[in-house]
Amino acid sequence: MTVEKIKSDIKSNEYGPRPFSQTFFHGTRVDLKIGDNIEVGVNSNHGQNKKAKYIYLTATLDAAIWGAELAAGKGRERIYLVEPTGSIEDDPNLTDKKFPGNPTMSYRSREPFIVVGELDVWQGHPQEQVKVMKERLEKLKEQGIEAIED
Repeated sequence: MTVEKIKSDIKSNEYGPRPFSQTFFHGTRVDLKIGDNIEVGVNSNHGQNKKAKYIYLTATLDAAIWGAELAAGKGRERIYLVEPTGSIEDDPNLTDKKFPGNPTMSYRSREPFIVVGELDVWQGHPQEQVKVMKERLEKLKEQGIEAIED
């Protein structure tokens, strides 16, 4: 196979993963398709469901699972493989606020993410653990503390 053929094959895979690229995940309850964009300006899955100024992704499956499990709505919990189209920055809602550094490898952006796949098989957290986390978030909400600060 020639280098030109490989480059051609890579370019033709418009929505697929790129060679040597970082894998990022996005947890939600929204039903998306490969090639869809996740964009700012849509009501957030978290907090007061205001129009999102940022969108979020993570390089760890565990953080994406939490995103799906804690997302508002009745839809099925989903984990998407996403690719950012622009710059990303550390998620200040977690980085140094809750965890020193960025161990969850959580990031945010104002630029769209392209859905390049969906993880069909993954193990969620124990229901009791999810219940405790939702109760903590509800107490913070009652105190006027947002889960996500834009």
